[in-house]
Amino acid sequence: MADADLAVAVIPARWASTRFPGKPLAPLSGRPMVQHVWERVRSARGLARVLVATDDLRIAAAVRGFGGEVAMTGECRTGTDRVWAAVQGIPAGRVLNVQGDEPLIDPECLEALLEALAEPGVQMATLKRPLEPAEEANPNVVKVVSSLSGDALYFSRARLPFERVGPAACFAHVGVYGYRKAFLGQVAAMESTPLERAESLEQLRVLEHGFPIRVVLTSWRGVGVDTPADLLRAERALGAG
Repeated sequence: MADADLAVAVIPARWASTRFPGKPLAPLSGRPMVQHVWERVRSARGLARVLVATDDLRIAAAVRGFGGEVAMTGECRTGTDRVWAAVQGIPAGRVLNVQGDEPLIDPECLEALLEALAEPGVQMATLKRPLEPAEEANPNVVKVVSSLSGDALYFSRARLPFERVGPAACFAHVGVYGYRKAFLGQVAAMESTPLERAESLEQLRVLEHGFPIRVVLTSWRGVGVDTPADLLRAERALGAG
């Protein structure tokens, strides 16, 4: 298989977290949380390799302990930078960036991103899902609006769109990304932008620099773990599954 056809997934994992230090190794149903992510990502079809990218020796040791592959990086400004640092020397044409705090990640979502990246002209892709009414005013749930062709028009922490005349479908952004490898390098090198800083949303940097982001619809609702309380929610969800 040619390098351009190979796909790899990277799970960025860092120890430092203001709200939840050591989060990747937090025990979840008897295993470190990052192991749950790794196992689910590995089950996605079409991936040649799955790496956990970290600068922490404790995380690296745990990942190697359950049989995972580690990419050691230096300190990185963002998760995107860490993913780019992990794959620069790896032969691949497509790269998935899967957050290490999504222990219930759906492998089919990852396969959908790989399919989107196989389309001519698509350099970057992400996911959206239907927005629940209770989430409309929650700034921690990012919203996205898309064009008729399926590319992102804008991401915001505010409700989108504003319904002045009639109802419109509203969608939440799901923060899993796919890139053509060469474009990932471009993104990592881009200067920060005003809207990115205003909303604190890194993906706006890509739009402000004039590049499209394909948005793929999914019904999957993640259980992102940002706090110990979220870990309990994930535990219950795993038990229900």
